[in-house]
Amino acid sequence: MEFIIAKNGGFCSGVKKAVDTALSINAENTYIYGEIIHNPDVVQKIRERGIITVDDLKEVPKGATLIIRSHGVGKFVYEYCQENDIKVVDCTCEFVRRTQNIVKEKFREGKTIVIIGKKTHPEVVGLSGWCENQAYVFSSEDEDFSILPENICCVVAQTTFSKEKFEKIIKNLNDKRRKTLEVFQTICYTTIGRQNEAIELSQQCDAVLVIGGLNSSNTNRLYEICTQHCDHVFRLVNAADLKYETIKTFKRVGIVTGASTPNAQPQEVLLKMGMETEAKATMEEVVANMDSQPKFKRGQLITATISSADDSGVAVLLPLAKKEVMLDKDEVDCEVYNKEDFNAKLGEEIELMVIGVNPVKLSQKEIKKIKEEEALIAEVKDGKEFEVVCTGFNKGGLTAEYGSYSVFVPAREVRSGFVKELDKYVGKKLRLKVLEIKTERRKEIIASQRVIIEAERAAKAAARAEKEAAFFASINVDDVVEGKVERVTNFGAFVSVNGFDCLAHISDLSWTGAKTVTDVLEVGKTYQFKVLKIDQESKKVSIGYKQLQPQPWDLAAEKYAKDDVIHGKVVRIVPFGAFVEVEKGIDGLVHVSQISHEFLENPTTALTIGQEIDAKILNLDCVEKKMTLSIKALEPKPENLERKPKAAKTEDGETKEKPRKARAPKVAAPEEVTEWTEGDSDGVSIADLLNKNA
Repeated sequence: MEFIIAKNGGFCSGVKKAVDTALSINAENTYIYGEIIHNPDVVQKIRERGIITVDDLKEVPKGATLIIRSHGVGKFVYEYCQENDIKVVDCTCEFVRRTQNIVKEKFREGKTIVIIGKKTHPEVVGLSGWCENQAYVFSSEDEDFSILPENICCVVAQTTFSKEKFEKIIKNLNDKRRKTLEVFQTICYTTIGRQNEAIELSQQCDAVLVIGGLNSSNTNRLYEICTQHCDHVFRLVNAADLKYETIKTFKRVGIVTGASTPNAQPQEVLLKMGMETEAKATMEEVVANMDSQPKFKRGQLITATISSADDSGVAVLLPLAKKEVMLDKDEVDCEVYNKEDFNAKLGEEIELMVIGVNPVKLSQKEIKKIKEEEALIAEVKDGKEFEVVCTGFNKGGLTAEYGSYSVFVPAREVRSGFVKELDKYVGKKLRLKVLEIKTERRKEIIASQRVIIEAERAAKAAARAEKEAAFFASINVDDVVEGKVERVTNFGAFVSVNGFDCLAHISDLSWTGAKTVTDVLEVGKTYQFKVLKIDQESKKVSIGYKQLQPQPWDLAAEKYAKDDVIHGKVVRIVPFGAFVEVEKGIDGLVHVSQISHEFLENPTTALTIGQEIDAKILNLDCVEKKMTLSIKALEPKPENLERKPKAAKTEDGETKEKPRKARAPKVAAPEEVTEWTEGDSDGVSIADLLNKNA
């Protein structure tokens, strides 16, 4: 008779953590919420330590310690313990915790939670506790899915559920709810590995023994799988349930164990079979009938027992192997290797991966690396963005590596539009999202950078549109706003007002005119502006700075008064006088009659443009923006200044007084001019002024 023991057997990492905790923790005033695992032998061993198993939290007194098993619990358990001063030792499996987080987040987003699993299983009960017990639970593809509401459903699975059943249920769900289904494959990878091995082993053997607690969900699942591929499958709790007569006629017998079954139990079964054979074979003989050296495959996970440790590494015993195998210190998962740490753990089991055969080479670090990678791949598969550095290209697109996965980005997925020169991306970082993950022949990720770029572009456009709508809804003409000068041009300044670019034209910066924007405004500084014009259709807003500043004439009354003497510059000369710039924005008029005590036919005989002069203010009207000046008022009047008409000669040579011609009415003195406007005098003739005063 040949015996084949499944390599992926014994405690999984989550169960081992919980059991080790229960066997090492101080048992005084310590409780476990539900059976630590579904294995009566282990449960009895823990009970003998004095640790009490409870199904009702009210049985746990205040101040006690409560162990939460690997199945996990609902949110209310943590809240109850906090309120009642109960210390929690959390042994929830990391795979279960990840599923809990998915349920919590998706329920918070308002999605309906669907759990694929057994409704009464502790893990499923705990998961439902993270969505206020509002989850829909299905365990068969034949159930009525029409009870689900119309909103988006988030689907997760019990970590020990059948992968085959899960896929069938998802197929039926997709047929009914294809557009509103978000699926997370949360079955533990070790569970999938055990199930796949159970299929393979049950196809090879004449009979299969499935060992584990009768209430162990994952063990029962293995039993169901084996019955589908083998006609003779026997369910055992432990070696005591074995009846040799039932299997003695089979040539090849397989042994499968659940995740809650200790490694010792298959050995006990083998020992009992050896003792009950007609030849009374010893255990050594039974083992000798098996392969003399177990066959290992690269990537295989095995549970080994620590036997010794030295400076080179840790010696371990592998299942059914006759001699020790060395775990090199460089493959031990620890920051600094210390042999004493492992010599203190002799007899304890550790999980290792086969990374080489002939001879067998083991690694603990590789398991951690793969678990971390699989966790990342799970997140990436769920839509999380990831980064890689492009390592090459081909005719179809770009290539890269992500852990042990090769990555391919089709040319059409590099960015929006056609990409002609793919070689320019080599060595550059790519931001990607998964389109497809392939694992059939090799591990490959098909990914896209374009979807990220387009999504960000759409998000920016939407945010910009929303921001613009809010801006235009909050602003009106004549509003006074605060803005920061971002940049300047020769025609004005672009000012950020609540994040929106507005234009302050150079003509609206100063009442006296500005040659450049920086004569008035400084880039990076904040000023007050007045809203002049809003064009929502073209997304343009015009603002002014000078409109909030006083005009020169507004301050003239404070600076000047009648009879004051000013110093100015001649800026314009007209037939009836000259305009003098008193200051920027304020001009005064010196009438031709006020230039000199002598009669002047034309102001240009006494003044030139640009000439600086002193003058006396004869009249000041700030409302009408008028200032009348006199130069001659500051000069003494010459004595005996007379104006005589020229004498005419007669035919005989005698002179006689030239008859006076009729003269036009006298031009009004400056103070008598009743109306003129700054800047408009160029077009006013003396005749116009005379007619006006007439």
